[in-house]
Amino acid sequence: MFRIVENRIDADEVTRAVADPAAGAIATFLGVTRNHNDGRQVTGLEYEAYPDMAVREMERIGAEARSRWDIHRIAIVHRIGKVPIGEASVVIAVSASHRRAAFEACHFAIDRLKEVVPIWKKESFQGGEVWIGSQRGEPGVPQR
Repeated sequence: MFRIVENRIDADEVTRAVADPAAGAIATFLGVTRNHNDGRQVTGLEYEAYPDMAVREMERIGAEARSRWDIHRIAIVHRIGKVPIGEASVVIAVSASHRRAAFEACHFAIDRLKEVVPIWKKESFQGGEVWIGSQRGEPGVPQR
């Protein structure tokens, strides 16, 4: 399951998507909107993406994770649009026979997603807002 969605992400659905009878571990990561960043009071986030390319890049991340770790399944779902404080903007789930592979592949997936997937976020805070790019290495673009 690799998706870009416009509504609240069902973390249980993402977890069910990676369930496998051979799996002894399922690692999940939920990235949620927090109420502060860089000393500012955050009021919300808004995400935009190039959906077709984003899904293709997420699929590549899944394929790379499978080639590097002995995992059974991986799912990545990212939300676009406004994401209120406390709600998930991204959910990643990985199943494997053993916990280390599940944890490591999940960690890799979120780091890689931030590096290569064409998703941008606008952070709204008391007194203003700022767009933040997703790809590392973009000149002049702060990281999320």
